Amino acid sequence: MDLQRCYYERFQSPPKLLAQAPGRVNLLGEHVDYNQGVVLPAAIDRRVSLAVSPRSDGIIQLYAQDLEQEVVFNLEGLDSKNTLDGSPLPGWAHYPAGVAWALQRRGLPLSGLQAVFTSDIPIGAGLSSSAAVEVAFAAAWQALGGWQLDRLELAQICQQAENHYVGVSCGLMDQFASACGVEGHALRFDTRDLSWMPLPLLPGSVIVIADSSIRRSLAHSAYNERRAACEQAVMLLRRVLPDIRSLRDLTPPVFAAYKDLLPDDVRPRAEHVVREIARVESAVSALRRADGRAFGALMYAGHASLRDLFEVSLPELDALVEIARGLPGCIGARLTGAGFGGCTVNLVEEQHVDGFVSALSEAYREKCHRNARVFACRASQGAGSTWL
Repeated sequence: MDLQRCYYERFQSPPKLLAQAPGRVNLLGEHVDYNQGVVLPAAIDRRVSLAVSPRSDGIIQLYAQDLEQEVVFNLEGLDSKNTLDGSPLPGWAHYPAGVAWALQRRGLPLSGLQAVFTSDIPIGAGLSSSAAVEVAFAAAWQALGGWQLDRLELAQICQQAENHYVGVSCGLMDQFASACGVEGHALRFDTRDLSWMPLPLLPGSVIVIADSSIRRSLAHSAYNERRAACEQAVMLLRRVLPDIRSLRDLTPPVFAAYKDLLPDDVRPRAEHVVREIARVESAVSALRRADGRAFGALMYAGHASLRDLFEVSLPELDALVEIARGLPGCIGARLTGAGFGGCTVNLVEEQHVDGFVSALSEAYREKCHRNARVFACRASQGAGSTWL
């Protein structure tokens, strides 16, 4: 059902505002954003969409159209994480509630609201559906409140919501890409100094997402364990390299010289991060000179590192990458997102996209006895809102 029509049927009046925020795919730079590294995401043309009207009573009434679930809670009771009747908020409602909580802590005026929202971003697939929910609601509250924040600040508030309300120790990349996406471009984002620049994607290339159909919950996966290993590596290496603040401060040669000081379970995690940050800078250079061969090689190397050193891949994700590698027109492929399931990202020459999509789907079904949802997408504009 159309979003506005669903809103009208739910609330017996038309919405006052539409807001949206895209998902994102990360082309290179996985698990480096919380290590102050440089990442290379792109917003995609799959998004969370909201139909919204303000309320004057501080009540938040949300209907998740895709789940066919409603929740009602009060802006004054966000710390309790309970609905109006005292029952716990469902998991999906923690994201908008967390954004309201983080905006309140920032001292920004918030109104109650009633909203219907829907998404065509696969949930739990590594395409940042949760960040898109957060950013879309933040954009809606910004429009309703009439206050001004730049998109990067809005992304930081959404990250705080996920870190401190939802309880996932994510970096800033997902919310940043959703808020700041530029059509047709990847985004070089330095998570240390928060500088960023758009870079045109390779001419004649198309992003193709392959959803393995294996789902994982980031909050309950080994994500936080991997992050802790990176922090432990910094702590241990700082004894001999007192100036380092994060793994970002280590070049591959310096890391190679000191890596034997790290425990066996920490060393490969840190090595992935150090080498992945170097790969991103090489990929930026490849994009600037439109060198598809070099960019694709870096994607494949990134996947091997995520598989062997960071150990966040799965046989099904490895199969998708290996199948893609053998298909006509494939420039590069790797898992994208935190891993443990989800999607691979592929860069494919435009004239081969249709054949690539069908061949990858068929070969994956034969090899893994699963169905992969494979679809082309475009790098898209970031979040926004429109008054009706």
